[in-house]
Amino acid sequence: MVKDLQVRVIPSVAASMSVLTGYVARELAIDQRTITHVRILKRSIDARQRTIYVNLTLRVYIQEQPAEEWFEKTVYPDVSNGHSVVVVGAGPGGLFAALRLIELGLRPIVVERGKNVHDRKKDLALIAKTQRVDAESNYCFGEGGAGAYSDGKLYTRSKKRGNVDKILRVFCQHGASTDILVDAHPHIGTDKLPAVIEGMRNTILASGGEVHFQTLMTRLIIRQDHVAGIEAVRSSDGTSLEFLGPVILATGHSARDVYRYLQEAKIEIEAKGIAVGVRLEHPSQLIDQIQYHNREGRGRYLPAAEYSYVTQVEGRGVYSFCMCPGGFVIPAATGPEQIVVNGMSPSNRGTKWSNSGMVVETRPEDVEGDDPLRVMRFQEKLEADCWMQGNRRQTAPAQRMADFVAGKLSYDLPRSSYAPGIIASPLHFWLPEPVSGRLRQGFRVFGQKSKGFLTNEAVLIAVETRTSSPVRILRDAETLQHVRLHGLFPCGEGAGYAGGIVSAGVDGERCAEMCHQYLLSSETKLM
Repeated sequence: MVKDLQVRVIPSVAASMSVLTGYVARELAIDQRTITHVRILKRSIDARQRTIYVNLTLRVYIQEQPAEEWFEKTVYPDVSNGHSVVVVGAGPGGLFAALRLIELGLRPIVVERGKNVHDRKKDLALIAKTQRVDAESNYCFGEGGAGAYSDGKLYTRSKKRGNVDKILRVFCQHGASTDILVDAHPHIGTDKLPAVIEGMRNTILASGGEVHFQTLMTRLIIRQDHVAGIEAVRSSDGTSLEFLGPVILATGHSARDVYRYLQEAKIEIEAKGIAVGVRLEHPSQLIDQIQYHNREGRGRYLPAAEYSYVTQVEGRGVYSFCMCPGGFVIPAATGPEQIVVNGMSPSNRGTKWSNSGMVVETRPEDVEGDDPLRVMRFQEKLEADCWMQGNRRQTAPAQRMADFVAGKLSYDLPRSSYAPGIIASPLHFWLPEPVSGRLRQGFRVFGQKSKGFLTNEAVLIAVETRTSSPVRILRDAETLQHVRLHGLFPCGEGAGYAGGIVSAGVDGERCAEMCHQYLLSSETKLM
């Protein structure tokens, strides 16, 4: 017999399967020895009150053995002879597009400007040592995209649960822990995600697809309002290449050269709102104490605590973004003379620090002019200003949190996880007033909601600007094709239609499905 059960238990019970099994036996009034297995289907933490509870949805096997595989795996056929589709970008949007193309019998040709996920590690390590950023291999560019080394959080507000579950199952099929199918806020971890991404690449290759690293798209091949492929250059030797087929354009939110090319080629784009601000870093123990209402912090059985804050200040949202408990602040610039920060966490979320982006909503109308690239140019200026404040290195300007709110210079700074180093700077003075003023008011609100949150133990590290794409590539809402160019499918975060790993993956699958329909159409042929 199999029975599903919802329980609400204290953390010590949830942490031990033997203790949990005994609890279940008492709840069901049965002999514990008849329970052959207890499977956790869903898990969430309720920390709203002083007594912390873990909510569990369980599947209890009574005198019956569970199936070895408890999630559906996707079958990937051999597509060596299938129609070719060019996928530009090997981030989550591009990778999930490629895998879905294979399911549909199409042959993906993935073209990625950066290096494979393992070779990227060497270039990332050099940023702190040399204070230089490789413009083609960094925290944003390379296999896995920005998500590969920026935490691997898989939480999304998408209501399309079926699509989301499929994305999580594909990750598990390629090596991710099945915990991501269970947890309310699933997380793979920066240390685990590269192997998962490599597994996805190996599936593409084993099915007959292609993956080309260090290969930069230079332009689209356009024939009478149809996109027939791309021209590209291999950065290792300068060889010019041509890849033919419909194009899924999944270049990520930081491919500014792509946006400039689209504007110059008169391919329809528009300015899109973003959010900008800082990385806020607290000692993780302090966040644990605040969120778990306990001076001892998380204790033995709870994970590093998360938080989420949002308020409205003068008509614009001020909110926490991409919260990384037990994590690091990282340098996420994609070129010289710019500083950008982001956050990530290892799978155990075990560092001494917890950080999140603290950002202010910025709409296109907040930036002067009507240039479709004006929000991007606003980003670029802010990052360049930050570079100057950081002594023209990757040393990031920083300020203690309470000093920032009070408008005081911080004469010393706490220890930080940011490897290239931080330097005291009056962020309240040089950040744009619409950003700094709203952040100060937002921090006061958050400090009132959570006693101890607004503190000089916390440090603001500038500047967080890559929350999403500053440009939207216009596409038809039904076919997902560009509004004018048939055979071009703008995809994921870089196209302005997603916000995170999972939503980019969902959009990648949808673009693959629409590309399949496009190729099946009687009016189109493979170019």
